[in-house]
Amino acid sequence: MEQPHRNKSVILHDLGLMNYGKAWDYQENIFAHTIQIKMANREATQNFTPTENHLIFCEHPHVYTLGKSGKPENLLVNQQQLEEIQATYYKINRGGDITYHGPGQLVGYPILDLDNFFTDIHKYLRLLEETIIRTCAAYHITAERYKGYTGVWIDAKLPQARKICAMGVRCSRWVTMHGFAFNVNTDLNYFKYIVPCGIDDKAVTSLEKELGHKVNFNEVKEIYLKHFYEVFEIEKYKTIS
Repeated sequence: MEQPHRNKSVILHDLGLMNYGKAWDYQENIFAHTIQIKMANREATQNFTPTENHLIFCEHPHVYTLGKSGKPENLLVNQQQLEEIQATYYKINRGGDITYHGPGQLVGYPILDLDNFFTDIHKYLRLLEETIIRTCAAYHITAERYKGYTGVWIDAKLPQARKICAMGVRCSRWVTMHGFAFNVNTDLNYFKYIVPCGIDDKAVTSLEKELGHKVNFNEVKEIYLKHFYEVFEIEKYKTIS
């Protein structure tokens, strides 16, 4: 059943630096609650409960995550080596292959009920890419899509193509979770220990590397939010820290 009322407001959760497992549980709780509301609405004949939409911001300590379609061999280090570089490893339920999260990277987890917006997962991914493309443009960096790949790239049509933002999502009953990892002031050395997103012939980059200096992380978040609200036509929002 279509949502009886389309709620296009968003609750922002700015969690700061958080262990990956704890952030995953945080996501799962919101995701499950949203699904529960939708299931109850399907059985109801009146008194429908509008679902809420959420956007989680956080950073993670060094961690590698492998999507359900990923190849474990794309992690190039063993458990002992992971401990030596102070990193952890999780197999998770999003799409995509292996990626890295760490300090200086803006991680965003939109938990949206797409029945409130549109029921098209490909459109959702393209709009999510658009939010990053517009954020890069605010720093005079031309970012773009790379045909055949999800995420956002610099010089996508050239041999020196490099990824600045990885994406991987899960969607069930039109509710999304997981999201994007946008390299702002990220230590790119940690990508040497994986085949990023399963792509072995392309480099990764960050705002810091492209600009030649560190970037104000809070400023990036504010600029990103502006474009997220524009692209998804968010009507109102509130923040939970």
